[in-house]
Amino acid sequence: MTDMKIRSVLVTGSNRGIGLELIKKFLNISEPPEKIFATCRDPDGPRAEEVRNLALTHSSVILLQLDATNADSIKGTVAQVEKQLNGSGLNLLINNAGIMSRLDFQNTNADDMINVFKTNVVGPMQVSQAFYPLLQKSAADNAQEALGCRRAALVNVSSLLGSIDRTSVTFDVSKQVIAYRVSKAALNMLTRCQAEVFKNDGILCTAVHPGWVKTDMGTQRAFLTTDESVTGILNVLSSLSEKQNGILVSWDGNVIPW
Repeated sequence: MTDMKIRSVLVTGSNRGIGLELIKKFLNISEPPEKIFATCRDPDGPRAEEVRNLALTHSSVILLQLDATNADSIKGTVAQVEKQLNGSGLNLLINNAGIMSRLDFQNTNADDMINVFKTNVVGPMQVSQAFYPLLQKSAADNAQEALGCRRAALVNVSSLLGSIDRTSVTFDVSKQVIAYRVSKAALNMLTRCQAEVFKNDGILCTAVHPGWVKTDMGTQRAFLTTDESVTGILNVLSSLSEKQNGILVSWDGNVIPW
């Protein structure tokens, strides 16, 4: 795995699945970040036991409460991160938290669509807005670096299922999940807009498709383990450059038309 050589990273939804694996992998690279902010909605709950143990055994892992759909929660987390960084900026923000409704087109209703959008689109937007000043700080402090994670980067975990271009390829009975697909298409556009806004500050923005992964969301029918997916994601992140700004990249490095 290529080293990223970053000082700080924050991951949302880090209590399970891909988010938890990201925390583990960041700990195991040869030059781990000095600050690894692991955030989730309920850090004291039973589903956060594994990430709590990582925070107890690794001083670099800082477990924080963050509900990406709650403005007050986000504001409080930003204040804690800012205090921990002690004047430094945030190198890398990974918007990983997301939900899936498994309802098909005929059964998806307004409440279902709104709930999924709130977490999968509005959440990343609010978190990115709130951490923008810390990303700006990192970009300014590392101005000698090219556009990428060593300077400052925002990564949204998206999905191939949000690709408008690939809809006919991926649209089968098991993958209709209408609200999820539409929300990820919107997240891809949000990423593109963020890339346009942030590029003048030296902040790279990209979306990453983690593959079909064996998680609670992906189910055990999926093709990839979290280890395989996240190993690929970190390799992608370590090589991000201006070429990937504002696009959707797969866990294996391939560009996905969206």
